[in-house]
Amino acid sequence: MDQGSARRGAGTRGAGTALSGTEFAGIGLQFALTIAVFSFAGVWLDRRLGTSPWLLLICVFVGAAGGFFSMFRKITAAQRRDAERIARAKQSQQAQQAQQAQPNQSTHAPDERSPGE
Repeated sequence: MDQGSARRGAGTRGAGTALSGTEFAGIGLQFALTIAVFSFAGVWLDRRLGTSPWLLLICVFVGAAGGFFSMFRKITAAQRRDAERIARAKQSQQAQQAQQAQPNQSTHAPDERSPGE
């Protein structure tokens, strides 16, 4: 990849880049909404069944656990994609350096002729 294409891709969000600020905000919003939905469900169930506040407490903890699990999965997946992208970039950089070093070695080979030739 040349430097021009690297610069063009730097501002865009690809499949292999880390989470952006908006995605972190989305994860936080999803976490909060999950707890809110489970809380409303707990209140509704407590009113219907007369078990106040037990189902509310259970639903809040279930919602929080589900939100944490979802957050954990999204963040670890993004970290894994980012680590793979960095590893691929290092490999391609090493390959480019190896290709650049090979022509330099071949240009020096004819200069090293033995005096009998």
